[in-house]
Amino acid sequence: MLIGFNQAESHHIVAIEECPIAAAGIMARLPAIRTIAAAIAINAEAFRISVLETQTGLDLAVDGIKSLSDKQRRSTIETVLSLRGIARLSLNGEILVEPAKPIIDFGGVLVAPPPGAFTQATKQAEDAMAELVTAHVGKAKRIADLFAGSGTFSLRLARIGRVHAVESEDKPLAALDHAARNTQGLKPVTIERRDLFRRPLMAQELKVYDAVVFDPPRAGAEFQCKELARSQVKKIVAVSCNPLTLARDLAILVDGGYRITRVTPIDQFLWTSHAEVVAVLEK
Repeated sequence: MLIGFNQAESHHIVAIEECPIAAAGIMARLPAIRTIAAAIAINAEAFRISVLETQTGLDLAVDGIKSLSDKQRRSTIETVLSLRGIARLSLNGEILVEPAKPIIDFGGVLVAPPPGAFTQATKQAEDAMAELVTAHVGKAKRIADLFAGSGTFSLRLARIGRVHAVESEDKPLAALDHAARNTQGLKPVTIERRDLFRRPLMAQELKVYDAVVFDPPRAGAEFQCKELARSQVKKIVAVSCNPLTLARDLAILVDGGYRITRVTPIDQFLWTSHAEVVAVLEK
């Protein structure tokens, strides 16, 4: 059995014993991850394990396997329970075992993310992006956070003003809502489940916001930006991991009368050709 990463531009798996850019807590538990993978791998082909370091231990999310037999499921659960430092193991979004509820910290707000939840690649980059986003939003009283996920930006922005968080997936949105309701000192946070690719917030809906933040998947936010371009929102902060779609989206906003006032690249994906970008626009 091999446990490692895909070779560049390939499905070939390169086995690893160490990784200088992975979180130390993950590498310290690599033998445990290997043991769990071995329990799952019986009669299975290649599969993927996403590993998130949390305050209560590692959160392991497995996908690429349709199901486990009852016997294999029991064996895998027993294996996890025999190991230290594992908070949760899930398979295709289903929790198999959860010795401790995974907890992550978004700027002092504690969040219990769902299995396989999207997070930024590194805590350092997340903090840098969040600092930029909150600084550029400034003193806005009403803020819309689009593609909000589990609240990476929303929960920090709620220390500044009222936040409306929009996200297409219900489980991350529920985690965000629970965290907001159980944290003192935040301004009101409202949530909306909405597919912004199919149903972007319209210009008329956007008129109540002083600032809008959006952090879409790699495909960008073309249709949402067309509505933003028609709006009178004073400030927009765009976050992107894909410079190509970001350039397209910014062009739409500029054509709609916005000025790009600042662009900041963040080297989140060390030793790769990828980068994160935070752009600020004003009208």
